[in-house]
Amino acid sequence: LSQAEERHIEILGYLLYVAKLVAKQEGLDDGFRIVINDGPKGCQSVYHLHIHLLGGRQMNWPPG
Repeated sequence: LSQAEERHIEILGYLLYVAKLVAKQEGLDDGFRIVINDGPKGCQSVYHLHIHLLGGRQMNWPPG
């Protein structure tokens, strides 16, 4: 994500929209969390852009 350029605006918006559709399909209408890990210090371990869609239970802070 940190390497995104202005030309990527439309596809990034579409990615978030599709995440919303998947959340609905999975019954997460009441809430979900989207996570994108970016770079080594952001705990990215797979080096392409993807979204983690988390839901189905109450999220706590600190996470774990």
